[in-house]
Amino acid sequence: MEIPIHTSEFRRRRALNWLTLGITYSAMYMGRYNLTFANKALSENFGWDKTQIGAIITAGLSIYGFSAMFNGPIADKIGGRRAMLIGASGTVLFNLLFGLGAYMGWITRGPVLLTYFTSVWALNSYFQSFSALSLIKVNASWFHIRERGVFSAIFGSMIQSGRALIFMVGGFLVAAFPWQWVFFVPALIISLMAFLTYLFVRNSPEDCSLPELDVQDASSGDTAPVTVRYVLGKVFKNPVTLTIALAEFCTGFVRHGFEQWFPRYMIEVQHLGLESPLFQKGALTVVFAGILGAFFAGTFSDWAFKGRRTPVAFLGYLLQLICLGIIWKSTSMWAIMGAFIANSFAISIVHSMLSGTASMDFGGKKAAATAAGIFDGMQYLGGSVVGIGMGWLLEKMGWVVWGPSMIGFSFVGAVLMLLLWNARPKSS
Repeated sequence: MEIPIHTSEFRRRRALNWLTLGITYSAMYMGRYNLTFANKALSENFGWDKTQIGAIITAGLSIYGFSAMFNGPIADKIGGRRAMLIGASGTVLFNLLFGLGAYMGWITRGPVLLTYFTSVWALNSYFQSFSALSLIKVNASWFHIRERGVFSAIFGSMIQSGRALIFMVGGFLVAAFPWQWVFFVPALIISLMAFLTYLFVRNSPEDCSLPELDVQDASSGDTAPVTVRYVLGKVFKNPVTLTIALAEFCTGFVRHGFEQWFPRYMIEVQHLGLESPLFQKGALTVVFAGILGAFFAGTFSDWAFKGRRTPVAFLGYLLQLICLGIIWKSTSMWAIMGAFIANSFAISIVHSMLSGTASMDFGGKKAAATAAGIFDGMQYLGGSVVGIGMGWLLEKMGWVVWGPSMIGFSFVGAVLMLLLWNARPKSS
C-alpha cells in the first residue's frame, strides 16, 4: 500500500527523521575532516614530513574504503538507525584517542608514535564508514525515486554544513588552542547528535505505525528476503552499478587529492595562515560552493533528466577538468581560488549524484546500503592513493604537480558517465 507523501502526518514524521539523521551525519563529517587542519601542526610538533603525514591519511581512507564495502551488507541487515549509532560511538571514541596522542610525546616518539596515530585514525575511519551507509539506507525507505534528487541535495547541503563548521572553527581551534582540541570538540558534538538519533530516528514509515511507501526503485515488487547473498547479487550482477563504482574510484582521487591537501597548499604556497580572514572567507566559499553543487545536481537530475543521475555527473566531471587545468597553469592567486571554488561545486555534483542518489536508485531500498558501500568504498580507495602517494610526490617534486596529477581521473570519470547516459533502475 502506498501512502500519499503529501499527508501532514507523513511529512512531519519524515522531517523529524531526516533532519536528525542529516545533522548527525554532518557532525560525523567534523570528526573526519578535522585531520586536514591538524596536518601542518602534526609536522611541526613531531617533525614528520608530508610522506609521513600522508601515511596517516592513506590508512584512514583505505580502511574507510574497504570497510564501507563490508559494512554495507551489515547495515542492510541490521538497519540504518542501529548502524549510525555504532558508527557515531566509534567516531567519538577514536577522535578522543587521537587528540590524547598529543600527550604521548613524552613517552614515545618516532615510528611508535606515528604508528599510534595511524592506527587510531584508521579505526576512526572504520566507524565513519557506517555513516553514509546508514543515512542512505534509512532514506531509501522514506523517499520516492522521483524526489530523491532534490532531497539528496538537501542532505548534501547538511553534510557540507558539517564541513563548513570544521572549516570555520578548525583553523581557529588550531590557532588559538593546542591542536588536539580540533578532535575533542567534534567528539562532543557527535555525542549529542548520537543521543538525538537514538531518540528520534526510525528506519522506515512502518516503524512509526505508518503504511509502507512504494518508492518505485530497484526493490519495488521484489519480495525476496534481505540476505547478504541477495544484497550482494543486487549490486555485483548489475553492470551499471559496477561502472558507477569504477567512476567513484576516479572521484575519490580528485576529491581527496583536493580536500586533504588544500589547507596546507594555502599555507605553503599562498602563505595564508589558517586563521587569516582571507583563508576563512575562501574556505567557507569552497564549502558553500559544494552546497550549491548538491542542489544543482539534485534539482537538475529530477526535473531536467527525469530521475537520471549520470548525465549530471558527466557535467560535474567536465567542470573538474576545467578547474584542474586552471590550478595547473595559472599563476594568479585569485584565478586559483576561483578554480578551487568551482572545483568544489563540481565534486559535489558528482558525489551527490553517484554515492548519494544512484546508490538508492540502483540498489533499491533493500540493498541501498550495500550499493552505497561499494560506491563510497571505491571513492575512498581512490582517495587513499592521495595520502602517502601524493605526500611523497609533493615532497619530491613540489606543489607544481598537484593539479595535473588529478586531471586524468576526471577524464576517465566523464567517459564512464557518457557510457551510462540513459541508465535507469529497473523494478522487479
